[in-house]
Amino acid sequence: MAITSLLPNLSLKQTDNPTKSFLLGIPTQIYVVAICSALVIIGVLWDIAWHMSIGRDGLFSAPHNAIYLGAALAGIISGYQVLKTSFWGTTQEKGKMVNFWGIFYSSLGGMFCIWGGFGAATSAPFDDWWHATYGLDVKIFSPPHTILALGLISIQIGAMISVLAVLNRKEKIAYLSDIQNINRENRLRNIFMFTAGLVLLTVNTFLTEFMGRWNMHNDFFYEIGCGAFPLFMIAFARASNIKWGTTIIALIYMVMMIAINGTIRQFPAEPLLAPVSNHITFFQTTAFPLLLVFPALITDILRDKFSQKNDWILALILGFGFFITFLIIQYPMGSFLKESELARNWFFQSDTWSYNNNPDTEWRYKYLDRYTTQGFQKWVIASFISITLGFISARIGLVWGNWMKKVQR
Repeated sequence: MAITSLLPNLSLKQTDNPTKSFLLGIPTQIYVVAICSALVIIGVLWDIAWHMSIGRDGLFSAPHNAIYLGAALAGIISGYQVLKTSFWGTTQEKGKMVNFWGIFYSSLGGMFCIWGGFGAATSAPFDDWWHATYGLDVKIFSPPHTILALGLISIQIGAMISVLAVLNRKEKIAYLSDIQNINRENRLRNIFMFTAGLVLLTVNTFLTEFMGRWNMHNDFFYEIGCGAFPLFMIAFARASNIKWGTTIIALIYMVMMIAINGTIRQFPAEPLLAPVSNHITFFQTTAFPLLLVFPALITDILRDKFSQKNDWILALILGFGFFITFLIIQYPMGSFLKESELARNWFFQSDTWSYNNNPDTEWRYKYLDRYTTQGFQKWVIASFISITLGFISARIGLVWGNWMKKVQR
């Protein structure tokens, strides 16, 4: 008797493909654009740290190259997929795509990635010209940065929708076992949650100008937060079909921001653009992430408890719950981050300070009156505005989430 006959389970079936089994039948493009989604936000956070620490940069500085690589790779692989499907794809493959211009076939997510890649590429020379003309750019929402932000978020949403389209089709791959097909669905859902967390991180990063720790005692901080975050968090959670989806997405956002900034701060940096007011020796980064995990947890509890309510009532409940929790948690956290010596370390990063800022200024570790809302009446008005914005944001998020649950192309 041959020895191999004693080991039938170790032999491959004729239809088995080790590479396909490892990828679990998930298109390579999905993995690539998910990595690109991470790469662009790493580049953005690194670029902000570069501006805070070194000052001088060029078109091909290291952070810019990371952003370009992520944007270009997402656009190129999506463009390749369009050409491959359009001219060499089968009828079945084309049926899973969106037809545009009568000739081309692309996934909806792929189209987002392509246009996002174009937007990022357009912003690069524009940003270089802007720096050459107006000097160091310390504003996040300068014209070139706004174009870049729209391009990068387009790429990240494209990555997210690309995953959803495959997940929502609920396909069973013939060469995979039943267990592998279950693992395939779980992996797709995990990739979706990861990309959703990265979108939330990007949104938060581009709102940093309005939502830094110096503003956490200001009513405007909570109005902006309630107007922006429920939209994305609730939409992604509803699309995920996971009970604790909002909480998981918020946790991914927090972990990624701490990990990226914490890593960047380990590297040496020296200011190269005068004037140098704060003599630093390592990269300065953006602050500790917002404690969105707590309003996210309340959101998930309310989503479950009031799931039978119509979306208008549900949106009002979610908007109110988000604001109350956000205010109760983030306001005292602002005091800790701004004033406590315990927050001045690599983890909480409250000692981070740009090289061109005076390190001895009184408002470095203290709230100034102009950044603080005072008076009961002002907070009542601010609460009404925040709840209203939270309601609108949550309602749009529910609509968007319902749409994403139907995406299959």
